[in-house]
Amino acid sequence: MTNPAVSDAVRDFHSDIPPAQLEVVISALERCGVIDGHNDLAWVSRTARDYSVEGLDAGVTAVDTDIPRLRAGGVSAQFWSVFAPVDELGADAVRYTLEQIDFVYRLVERHPTHFALARSADDVRKSVASGRIASLLGAEGGHSISESAAVLRMFARLGVRYMTLTHTSTTTWADSGTDDPEHDGLSATGEDFVREMNRLGMLVDLSHVSAATAHGALDITSAPVIFSHSSCSTVATHPRNVSDDVLSRLAANGGVQMITFVPMFLSERYADWAASGQVGAPPAVTVADAADHVEHARAVAGLHHIGLGGDYDGTPDFPVGLEDVASYPRLLAELAGRGWNADELSLLTGRNILRVLEDTDAAFASAAR
Repeated sequence: MTNPAVSDAVRDFHSDIPPAQLEVVISALERCGVIDGHNDLAWVSRTARDYSVEGLDAGVTAVDTDIPRLRAGGVSAQFWSVFAPVDELGADAVRYTLEQIDFVYRLVERHPTHFALARSADDVRKSVASGRIASLLGAEGGHSISESAAVLRMFARLGVRYMTLTHTSTTTWADSGTDDPEHDGLSATGEDFVREMNRLGMLVDLSHVSAATAHGALDITSAPVIFSHSSCSTVATHPRNVSDDVLSRLAANGGVQMITFVPMFLSERYADWAASGQVGAPPAVTVADAADHVEHARAVAGLHHIGLGGDYDGTPDFPVGLEDVASYPRLLAELAGRGWNADELSLLTGRNILRVLEDTDAAFASAAR
């Protein structure tokens, strides 16, 4: 999937990147722009902008995401998170998620020269060829289906391509990594939901889940899984990060871990500062810290099983140099400085997750009819 249109916007915005590294970055992005796994613009637009889709083409300083910065970041496709808080259950969780889906539909309708709805890898390619940013949907948290396979199926018909099995709380059928376990991973119902997601072609997203849940899902899934926004626990111990025993299974599964930029997941010092009351200035977290997680995931899972899931608009702070969606080229430049070539970077930026979409497209297209 070539994307030659990215070069001017990236080059203009990132003139501070050393020329040799910038050329590698441009070459990578022209092969495949960034396909990011997780962005919370829909949620922050609910809480801070009354779900407005206005002004995003002119630049909006109150959020991490707008059209000029997406272009400057080389973003060619975005999984928009559609999210309900964990204290919203039952019909309320379903309503919240539908409202978020509606936001993404309205975003695309309001800015048709910049965005296009996408359900498949082919849709992504067509969007990029037309100069638009492919807009995919990912539901964050299994509580959003209110224990209903029918709701899951309807989300698929609306174009939701992945569902995160849990958010921060354990559900009635799956254990979260940041809550007390109740099921030793997945309950029998949870296993049924994984199988139904496989049948639907909806990707099983293992961000937020416990290691036992991740192993349980990997034991039974018939399709590649993803981690839409997670980093590596060997580099920084945190229950939201992925342990090597789970990460090492991605190659056989064909899945992808999409590294996130949340400071407390990248740096134990930052996490300790946050947990102890945020006294004093926060410890510095940098582009190099994010690159360390990318390189560790590559070493354990393999080059073909890594991606990027920034979690922009999902947390108040980001590393220095990775403050918003314009920042991806700075991470790519850091990796280029460590010896990554353009082809390797393009696997990270999008080719790997595009393959996972392609592997599951036929099932999704059939189930969504």
